[in-house]
Amino acid sequence: MILVDTSVLIGYFRGQTGPIIDQFEDIMTREIPFGINSYIFQEVLQGAKDNREFSKLKTYLEPLIFYEFLDNKTSHEQAARLYMRCRQSGITIRSTLDVIIAQCAIEHQLLLLHNDKDFDAIAKVIPELKLY
Repeated sequence: MILVDTSVLIGYFRGQTGPIIDQFEDIMTREIPFGINSYIFQEVLQGAKDNREFSKLKTYLEPLIFYEFLDNKTSHEQAARLYMRCRQSGITIRSTLDVIIAQCAIEHQLLLLHNDKDFDAIAKVIPELKLY
């Protein structure tokens, strides 16, 4: 199962091309189960340019599998530890949401499909994060 990051969905919805979008399209074609979480849902929706686009995105995203934290408080604590471990290794992650998304993928043992260098950096320090 796969967690698809905002960076992939935005590229897909904007009609971008490239290896990551090809991978996402392959996942959909092969009907490999994938989903998002509420943070990814929000990030994609807040990028809408108007109400029409917002509604279209919402309609597409709502039926997807939503992977949420197993225990909100503990999960956020673990995400903070991910950030700290990266920082201790000399890597500063630019977005708090990236460690939250990484923690969600780890908790659910999901492969993470992304187009964001922060996830590559996290995976170098955190072997539990498996990238697609």
